[in-house]
Amino acid sequence: MLELLPLMLERVGILVILALLLSRMKSFRQVVQNEHSVKGKFLLILIFGAFGIVSNYTGVHIYQDSIMSQTWHFNVDSNNAIANTRIMGVAIGGLLGGPFVGFGVGLIAGLHRLTLGGFTAFACAFSTILAGVVTGFLGKKYGIQKNNSLLRAVIIGILMECIQMGIILIVAKPFDAALHLVQLIAFPMIAINGFGTLIFILIIQNILQEEEKTRALQTNKALFIAQQTLPHFRQGLTTHSSSEVSRIIFRLTNADAISITDHEQVLAHIGAGSNHHKPLQSLSTRLTKKALEQGDIFIANSKEEIQCSHENCPLQAAIVLPLKASNRTVGSLKLYYRDSNKLDIVEQELADGLSKLFSTQLELAEVELQRRLLKDAEIKALQAQVHPHFLFNSINTISSLIRTDSDKARKLLIHLSTFFRNNLQGARQTLVPLEKELEHVEAYLTLEQTRFPNKFTVDFDIEPSLRNAMIPPFTLQPLVENSIRHAFSKEKKLNVVVSAYKNKGKMILLTEDNGKGIPTALLKTIGNETVQSKEGTGTALWNIKKRIEEIYGQKENFQIDSDLGLGTKVYITLPLTEENLEG
Repeated sequence: MLELLPLMLERVGILVILALLLSRMKSFRQVVQNEHSVKGKFLLILIFGAFGIVSNYTGVHIYQDSIMSQTWHFNVDSNNAIANTRIMGVAIGGLLGGPFVGFGVGLIAGLHRLTLGGFTAFACAFSTILAGVVTGFLGKKYGIQKNNSLLRAVIIGILMECIQMGIILIVAKPFDAALHLVQLIAFPMIAINGFGTLIFILIIQNILQEEEKTRALQTNKALFIAQQTLPHFRQGLTTHSSSEVSRIIFRLTNADAISITDHEQVLAHIGAGSNHHKPLQSLSTRLTKKALEQGDIFIANSKEEIQCSHENCPLQAAIVLPLKASNRTVGSLKLYYRDSNKLDIVEQELADGLSKLFSTQLELAEVELQRRLLKDAEIKALQAQVHPHFLFNSINTISSLIRTDSDKARKLLIHLSTFFRNNLQGARQTLVPLEKELEHVEAYLTLEQTRFPNKFTVDFDIEPSLRNAMIPPFTLQPLVENSIRHAFSKEKKLNVVVSAYKNKGKMILLTEDNGKGIPTALLKTIGNETVQSKEGTGTALWNIKKRIEEIYGQKENFQIDSDLGLGTKVYITLPLTEENLEG
């Protein structure tokens, strides 16, 4: 009995080697991952059915007390039997694939065993089919893919082998020969098949763990790429954002080219084929048009499937993914490869994940755009408001001057019309030249100085190169108005200075006065929220800060410094970029 152990171990070794080889094959790993598909089930039946056949052929020949170790057994004498590892392959197939796979594997291995002959042929064939069905149902109920199922799978494998021994005792004739056979082979076959099942399940679980690790790494990579691309896709699907996103994906994936399109044209193409896949050109591949029309993922494994109109295009494989926002396809993301072998399942899953993440980003960009439009409408409504008392006071002042100083009244009317024109234009624009904002301030000051002569002075210190710089409208005028309305002090004449200068590549707008200052309690909240006080509500400062935040995000800086009795300084720092600098 003990001399059978090393021989059985050799047979298990053959199957283990085959299992290790199979575990390196991409197709087998995919089958293990996708055992519920019909194609996967048939492949499992063929693979583990083949394992059963190999086990039958490589079994150890048993004749009474004689053990004959031949390499292959193509037939067994009527008085003989074979000890093999057939049940191990059948049990694993059933546990992995369920009842359908278990029955199929058991049928193949059992019928093959029946054709070899021997006095245990029918008993072994029946027990093999039964083992396949039983392990199939047990596999469906418990599953062997989970880490905590290893001991359970080994116990099931051992139990199936014990059942086979029992069926041999019941079915095989003569009984004395069957009993003698079971006494000789039971322990080695049960022990070795249990050990083989252990090794095989470890291999299967290793495949699953490797896949999980790969998926985790791909998920981390996809999330990292999404994090890098988020600032760009927040701008929407534009040529600039698509170009930046394409560069990031090209750097962080194995693709040989990255392309992003909208419904009409290529927005960006980085990598191979860029000599004819050019931005702002119409779509050149039929595969892309098909993906945009149907909103589905398409994979091409040949140049012919890509259907590029350029004859010498180097791209041989591609995955085209739709980019969606608000349940509609707004564009496509394409990963191209020079070699179709590079487009494996890992790359496909990564691309699919990126497509979903980018679609979410684009949808959020649309939501952000709508929010900005709504906020902009609110801001423009605030910008369009003019204090009624300012209008009435200005008209009254002009009216009183018509008879005494008609020239001055005429000039004031021109300034009043300038003030209102700038108000209306500013309400329709996001940015205006600094020169235009200064004109708005001067028109306001002319009207106020007529009403309050010799009460205040305003000086301007503007760097000439900044006069064409673009700034949000109603940025300086409300600050000057605040100083004049709230900073008056009985002890001294009010002086307001408006400055604009460059500092470290940014534009600084500074409004300062020598007025009475802002109380410390108010200084902590003013500009961050509206407040109720005798001095005012703080709406102007809050409005200015919110508009700057909406336009420039975190690139801006709004700061208020104030000391009681000494005055107040309001600093606004704006980036000097193409967005707000002309000329």
